[in-house]
Amino acid sequence: MKLHIFSDPKNIGQASGSLAAEHIKQAIQSKGQANIILATGTSQFETLNQLIQEKDIDWSKVVLFHLDEYIGLSISHPASFRKYLTERFIQLVSDLQAVNLINGEKDAQAECQRLNEIILQHPIDVALVGIGENGHLAFNDPPANFETKDPYIVVQLDEACRKQQMGEGWFPSLEDVPQQAISMSIQHIMASKKIICSVPDFRKAEAVKNCLENEVSPWFPASILQKHTDCSMYLDQHSAELLSSDYRKQAFNA
Repeated sequence: MKLHIFSDPKNIGQASGSLAAEHIKQAIQSKGQANIILATGTSQFETLNQLIQEKDIDWSKVVLFHLDEYIGLSISHPASFRKYLTERFIQLVSDLQAVNLINGEKDAQAECQRLNEIILQHPIDVALVGIGENGHLAFNDPPANFETKDPYIVVQLDEACRKQQMGEGWFPSLEDVPQQAISMSIQHIMASKKIICSVPDFRKAEAVKNCLENEVSPWFPASILQKHTDCSMYLDQHSAELLSSDYRKQAFNA
């Protein structure tokens, strides 16, 4: 893992978005197409802002997937991740080759099957991800399923995850946060050729420490990233605050 610590979320976004663009262009150059995964949430604001500003990406050769979506939530709801990606990315770049968004309003198992058939034909070149306050990766809350090979699965959202969504302002109350979601599985995220993980904010500091300094465990879902062969993690001073001094010394500081 390549660890980078920056001063603030904007600098994280500039670095991670530029790195994503570099790998997208490399994939297009080498095989004529790039398959990407985009995450959502507040941690991805600056990364996506940078990515849409990057020059010389032929978006007509890019196939988009996304990490997760609530079950039973309308695309018009402010917390819809389909709405988020449509407004913050899809409408702001030229036409993509294909957009594969998760529809949580349909039968969840049938939607997983539909997406699984598509994504298995599109090995992922670049995955943009974050880490939740409870250490989740996508919506794989602890203890995460490290075993399933299915690309998309139905998951239960734990209370810590649901409180985070409410705390970030996506829902007015905990009762309004759905209890289930469709999520990309841990194994399929790990199958991505390049993973870029952006994690700003002190709210994530404990999760970052747990996932980086503990042994890999389903109780710290994002700890699995320690095993990826090409993962770049971007933290700010706040999310890195609880890391040990020895660990911080290994990081590139900017």
